[in-house]
Amino acid sequence: MQKRSFSSVWRSGSSGGALVRRRVLLGTVILVTLVALAGLFSYVTRESRTPPNQPAAASSSPALPTPSLSALVAPGSRAAALPVPPDTRDPIAFGKAAAVALWSYDTRAYSQPELVASLHRWLTAEGQYVDADSAERQVPSPLLWGRMADSGQFATATAAEAHFPESFTRALQADPGAITRAYVYAVTVSGKQSISWNGAPEGGAEDRSTTLAVQCRPDRPCALVGVMPSVAP
Repeated sequence: MQKRSFSSVWRSGSSGGALVRRRVLLGTVILVTLVALAGLFSYVTRESRTPPNQPAAASSSPALPTPSLSALVAPGSRAAALPVPPDTRDPIAFGKAAAVALWSYDTRAYSQPELVASLHRWLTAEGQYVDADSAERQVPSPLLWGRMADSGQFATATAAEAHFPESFTRALQADPGAITRAYVYAVTVSGKQSISWNGAPEGGAEDRSTTLAVQCRPDRPCALVGVMPSVAP
């Protein structure tokens, strides 16, 4: 039972003022590019100074196959367990794959810095939009990782459904052309995470949901902008 608590501590852990600042920054970035999300993250709307610019979006895509970590890994030995971003221009498909990558880890196969470096390859290279800290916060701290590694803790995940939040879809109707500024989409993903460790291969599973900011420019594969501070319905 104590081993299970490691993951709980990680997900509910504190990160102080830096965490708050980065969350506000990510919210502000999304508000600048996708002001339609202001209703979802009202606590940062006062930080926005831009007029309403609503993004374009498409409908949800429940028919897409559910990605799993095994479908996202690169061939090879030790690095094979590290998540690799898919080559897709579909924000829904990318959002599902990114959520699986963020919810999965294996302390037996690689180190904490290796996983963080791997997740950085999912991020957009456009510095004015990216919030790397919000992705890094999904990974246990080096100290906690070491404690988890002592018991061989690992997590697998599946993404069952993904969609654009309702406010995002409404924004499409209000201003279809606004998305062309940054091509940043909000994608809400729901799925399950299963956590296990040595001696307990059938560990517990729990539902997970997250809202991601995903950039999908027409001339390049999608990339992760960041993880929103709350889940948008």
